[in-house]
Amino acid sequence: MHTTYCKTPIGIAKITGDHNGVQSIHVLDEENVPEELMQPSTPLCLQECVVQLEAYFLGKRDHFNLTVNPKGTDFQIKVWKSLLKIPFGKTKSYLEQSKALGDVKATRAVAAANGKNPLWIVIPCHRVIASDGALTGYAGDIWRKKWLLAHENPIKQHSLF
Repeated sequence: MHTTYCKTPIGIAKITGDHNGVQSIHVLDEENVPEELMQPSTPLCLQECVVQLEAYFLGKRDHFNLTVNPKGTDFQIKVWKSLLKIPFGKTKSYLEQSKALGDVKATRAVAAANGKNPLWIVIPCHRVIASDGALTGYAGDIWRKKWLLAHENPIKQHSLF
């Protein structure tokens, strides 16, 4: 298993994986990453992930094309796959996600599976919100969820002239 780090506008992405794909991407606060870890060479198997994350944060990418290998239960993997169907710049409620998975009563289980998502941003759990529109339940802190949603759907100012 290899690890690399990528600086983003909202924290440090810790990326792990191997020749089978990217296994996890987690966001860390910058002060929690020793400076010496920020300088290593990126293993070949993780280079494309770094390139695509950097393009995403520059506003030049709205989807990811990576080989991923997340670890989870069958249910969690099913939930994570459903997250990939939420378009860039759009949101869906936990209830809507549960309905799409075929069980309206599984909302809490779906939310818990979203919370275990090991592939920050690549599997876009930040696009899932409460039914009332509230930004709830984000392992990377709500301020990051708000930032990501604004990044994906910026308010366009209309010209006055």
